[in-house]
Amino acid sequence: MQKIEHIGIAVKKLDISVPLFEKLLNTVCYKTEMVESEKVSTAFFQKGETKIELLESTDPDGVIAKFIEKKGEGLHHIAFDVQDIEAEMKRLQNEGFVLLNEKPKNGADNKLVCFLHPKGTNGVLVELCQEKK
Repeated sequence: MQKIEHIGIAVKKLDISVPLFEKLLNTVCYKTEMVESEKVSTAFFQKGETKIELLESTDPDGVIAKFIEKKGEGLHHIAFDVQDIEAEMKRLQNEGFVLLNEKPKNGADNKLVCFLHPKGTNGVLVELCQEKK
């Protein structure tokens, strides 16, 4: 793992949260994107080296909707940038971590992604990200 790639925050409504975070961070949302496979709409902010991703469910049965129902809006995941996602997945599996997907899948912002089960990471959902080549 090289650095924190972004911090994911679950929100009920992007149209309310985007202006809030634009004021909070004093910067504009640089990108919005729908990720059909995850049933989520995303909005990205960049502040220095740090990226923030807001996530709104597009489906009442989606993972973000269920997360908000259980825990409310807030921190959803921390994503780490990796050079070789498949090698990192194998390394982490060998270390005893449980992966939530067997193969990298397409994520937002031109990334291949994989999530680690939060039960093995002190309750934190960890995402691995690799820029698509």
